[in-house]
Amino acid sequence: MINILILSVGTRNKIIQYFMRALTDKSGQRTGKVIATDMSELAPAVYEADKFYQVSPMKAPGYIEEVFDICKKEKITAVLSLIDPELSLLAQHQKDFEKLGVTVIGSPYQVCELSLDKIKMYHWLTEHSYKTAKSYLEKETFYSDIRIGNARYPVFVKPVRGSASLAVSKVNDGKTMDVLFENADNLMIQEYLNGQEIGADVYIDLISGDVVSIFTKRKILMRAGETDKSVSFKDVKLFDLITRFVKEAGFRGQVDIDIFEIDGEYYISEVNPRFGGGYPHAYECGCNHMELILNNLKGIANEKKIGNYEEDVYMMKYNEAVIKPKKYLEH
Repeated sequence: MINILILSVGTRNKIIQYFMRALTDKSGQRTGKVIATDMSELAPAVYEADKFYQVSPMKAPGYIEEVFDICKKEKITAVLSLIDPELSLLAQHQKDFEKLGVTVIGSPYQVCELSLDKIKMYHWLTEHSYKTAKSYLEKETFYSDIRIGNARYPVFVKPVRGSASLAVSKVNDGKTMDVLFENADNLMIQEYLNGQEIGADVYIDLISGDVVSIFTKRKILMRAGETDKSVSFKDVKLFDLITRFVKEAGFRGQVDIDIFEIDGEYYISEVNPRFGGGYPHAYECGCNHMELILNNLKGIANEKKIGNYEEDVYMMKYNEAVIKPKKYLEH
């Protein structure tokens, strides 16, 4: 039996459904369980799992011990999270999980921290000769570049360690910039990239360390920081760039990458070492990363199948509702 623990599931119902499907054989017999957690019993994705636990907020004292207890009770094989800040926490305790016989599905701690800190990622990308949006930690440096013509409005102002596009502002003038910096700490300024936004769903094998699956899509519409509409496409040049980048940075497992295409050149924007909100597009096109994870947990290294999907397949998201009587909330 392979039992998967998925933390902070929120509204990622499809991710739970796909893991449930992967842990069911062709005869309909279950080959493992999916256990979900969230700090709220009103997180709809928890009701897709075999069982769920309502847990403390991630930053609460004793939170990781709660996760350890669930692993022991449910005989968990592997654990992953669907939110960025928790990725570093899991990686930090990787050896503790190993003592419990639990595999952390994710990247090493330093790589998770690099992905979470946008200024550190900017410096890493530029030092390794990848094209990316020019970024500033000090607004005075940005203003200096504005005066000499090396920068221009609009720009994005965002938290250095933010996620899910929270507290991101598009800024067109210095007055607005000053107000934002006066009312919040740890902000950064990022160049506005005016080009085609692209999403990439990538799996780096946990055993071989090789990139074994890449799915790319052109984003048509975004909503609340997630891809709402997109269309699949392929470009060997982009596949090669992604492969070089994730291997050089040291990622493992599932990775979600935001990229911009401008005048035929690709700019790496942000990286989330987890399943992204647009992953259902990849799955429904045949890039079944749940199966790749299960293979690794069985000790099987996956074969490379990069770009193994059809082009010009569209994804169009729509809202669904989970309806539960009160008795289901009182678990």
